[in-house]
Amino acid sequence: MNPTELFSLKGKIALVTGASRGIGESIAKTLAGAGAHVIISSRKLPDCERVVGEIRAAGGSAEAIACHIGEMAQIDAIFAQIEQQHGRLDILINNAAANPYFGPIQDTDLGAFQKTLDVNIRGYFFMSSKGVKLMAKNGGGSIVNVASVNGVIPGPAQGIYSITKAAVISMTQAFARECAPQKVRVNALLPGFTDTKFAATLVQNKQIVTKVLEHVPMNRVAQPDEMAGAVLYLVSPAASYTTGVALNVDGGYLVA
Repeated sequence: MNPTELFSLKGKIALVTGASRGIGESIAKTLAGAGAHVIISSRKLPDCERVVGEIRAAGGSAEAIACHIGEMAQIDAIFAQIEQQHGRLDILINNAAANPYFGPIQDTDLGAFQKTLDVNIRGYFFMSSKGVKLMAKNGGGSIVNVASVNGVIPGPAQGIYSITKAAVISMTQAFARECAPQKVRVNALLPGFTDTKFAATLVQNKQIVTKVLEHVPMNRVAQPDEMAGAVLYLVSPAASYTTGVALNVDGGYLVA
């Protein structure tokens, strides 16, 4: 196959959650650049519309649909709208996440615990479930769950978040095994320490950055754009025999 065709997403419909900033925004722009029509989704529609405008200005195709994946009714609504408007979904990137608590694991309160589970586990699960069903109607598709290296090595003061990301890795494997006969591939991206607004509490703390980088062979914090190429691979024809993988993009953190 021509190398250009290996990574072409021309004619594909892609949904990216948490796409109004950070890693999600970078992924969405990369998929659009590869030819996909990208549905930009997050809780706040104006933020999504900004990304849509930038994609269109660059010659890509995109639209905005607000969705809070911690709310089941909103998950139902976005898939109903996608099916009505497009009749298909080829790519789903589960990137939206919650991390409302930073501190000792034993002090995690019920509200923070529940919010993190509702978004990071329940949200990913039912987004994937509905995604598989819609993809299967049209010959298959690809799902990428954005997990974290914290799902392998729990991050300090990030207990419940790390627990949910470990669950996302397991969820990825479960969906990959069961959905392969429906020609739906399911993989996970495990970002390392990345400079995003989501991780601002950590990135802006020099003591934490210094301590983390002691365990990162590349000795630097990643940028959101450095995650997007891995996702493009996972959803492209180049990865046609790849499913159930948890791909580390972490500067060597997990092998250090």
